[in-house]
Amino acid sequence: MPAVHIQRNAFLILIIGLVLLTLVACENHSSQHLGFNKLEQIRSTGVLKVLTRQDPTTYYEGPEGLTGLEYDLVQLFAKQLKVEVEFIFPDSFDAILQDIAAGKADIAAAGLTVTEERKQKMRFAPPYQTITEQVVYRYKRPKTIADLSEGILEVVKGSSHVATLNRLKKQYPKLEWQENSKLDSDGLLYLVNVGLIDFTIADSHQAAIIRSYYPKLNIAFNLAEPQHLAWALPLSDDDSLYQEIVRFFQKIKQDGTLKALLEKHYGHINNLNYVGNCTFRKHVKERLPKYEALFKATAKKYQLDWRFLAAISYQESHWNPKAVSPTGVKGLMMLTQATARQLGIKNRLDPAQSIDGGARYFKQRLQKIPSRIPEPDRIWFALASYNIGFGHLEDARILAQKMGKNPDKWLDVKKILPLLSKPKWYKKTKHGYARGREPVRYVENIRSYYDLLIWLTKDDQIQKNVMIEKEKEIELPPNKALDVTSPVL
Repeated sequence: MPAVHIQRNAFLILIIGLVLLTLVACENHSSQHLGFNKLEQIRSTGVLKVLTRQDPTTYYEGPEGLTGLEYDLVQLFAKQLKVEVEFIFPDSFDAILQDIAAGKADIAAAGLTVTEERKQKMRFAPPYQTITEQVVYRYKRPKTIADLSEGILEVVKGSSHVATLNRLKKQYPKLEWQENSKLDSDGLLYLVNVGLIDFTIADSHQAAIIRSYYPKLNIAFNLAEPQHLAWALPLSDDDSLYQEIVRFFQKIKQDGTLKALLEKHYGHINNLNYVGNCTFRKHVKERLPKYEALFKATAKKYQLDWRFLAAISYQESHWNPKAVSPTGVKGLMMLTQATARQLGIKNRLDPAQSIDGGARYFKQRLQKIPSRIPEPDRIWFALASYNIGFGHLEDARILAQKMGKNPDKWLDVKKILPLLSKPKWYKKTKHGYARGREPVRYVENIRSYYDLLIWLTKDDQIQKNVMIEKEKEIELPPNKALDVTSPVL
C-alpha cells in the first residue's frame, strides 16, 4: 500500500478520535454546566440511592410491609421527587459513613448523629429528631462514668458513641472500651441483656424501643448533651439535592407530617412499664395459646391481623373469658349487653362469640371513620371509638378543629380527648361528659401490646444476627452459655 494512503488513514483515525473526545467533553460539560445538576440526574435516572440499615428505628419489615422512620421519610421524599428508591445496606455502620463520604449513594438515612468530626467528611441535612446517648446495663449498675471501667463496655465501631468516649477519656484516663465492627446497637443491647457484656451505649430512641422487648435492660445515665439526627450527603459544590431536602423537611415540619411520623413510631413506646410488660409476657405463655386459633380464624374472616385482635382482647380482659366489669360488660372482648344484642351475640362469655363480636364491632367503628384519614391514624380513631363511643370521639375532633388543630391526626386529637372530662369543654359538645383520658390510655396500651405480640410471635432477628457473628468471632466467657432456643427476657 502506498505511503500516502497509510498516512491518510492514520489522519482519518486521528480526526475521528478527536471528534469522539470532543463529544464526550461536550456531554460532560453540558451535564455539569447546562442545568444537569445532581437533582436533575436523580430525576433523569428515576432512582434515589439511599444508604441505610435494618433496625427498628430506621428500616424493617412490619406486619403491613416495610416501615421504619427512615423508610417512611425517604419514601415521602422520593414521592416529592417522583422517583423510585434503591436502598443500599452496607455490611456495617462504619461502612455507611465511609460509603456516603465516598459518594457511593445520594444520601445516607440511617439514624446518623450530627457530629463535628463527621461534618468534615459529609454534609448534613436539617435535623429531624433529637436524642441523647445513654449508658445501658442489666446486672451491674454504673453510677458514674468512672464506674464503666469496672466492667466490659462495648460500642459500635464508627458510631458517635466512640467520639463521645474519646472526649471523655481525657477526663477519665482509665476509661476503656471495645469497638464492634460487626454488630449494631441492637446486637450489643442483646449482649448486655444476656450478660455477655456489662454495658453499651445506645441512642435514647433506640434504647426505648429495645427495652420494650428486653424489659430487664436499664438506663444508668445520659452520657452527653442532647444531639441531632439527620440525613447525610457527600461533600460537594453541587447544592441542588441539599436544597431540595431542606425544602422537604421545612414542608413536613410545617404541615405536621414529621410530628405524625414520630408519633407513629415512638408515641407509645414508653407506655408499658416493667411490671405490665412482664405480666403480659406471662399471659402470652399461659393464656394466649387457649384462644390463639380463635383469634387467627376470626381475624382472617374480618381481614385483620390476629395479633391486633388479640391485643384489643388483652386490653379488654387480659384474655380472661369470664371477665365481668362493675358496669356489666363481659367476656374476652368485654362487650356491653346492648352491643351484643346489636351484633346478635347470645352468650358474651363464650370465647368464640365474644371474639367474633369484638372483631365485627371494631370493623364497624373503622368504617365510620372518614376514609380520607390515612393509616395508622384511622385505626387509632377506630380504637378510641371502640372504647369511648363514636359520638364522644367526634366531639373531641370538633373541639380540635375549633382550637386550630388537625381533627384527622391522632397526635392532635389525643391531646383534646382528656378535655371531655372538664365542664369548660364538655358543655360545648353534643354528647357531653366523657372520661377522655381512658381512650388515650386504651389506644396506647393496645399499640404496645400489638408491638410486643409481633415481637414474641416471630423469630428474634436481633438474636439471629448476634448468633451469626458469635459463630464467627465472639467467644463466650466461662459459665455464660447462651441459650439460643428462645428469646431471653
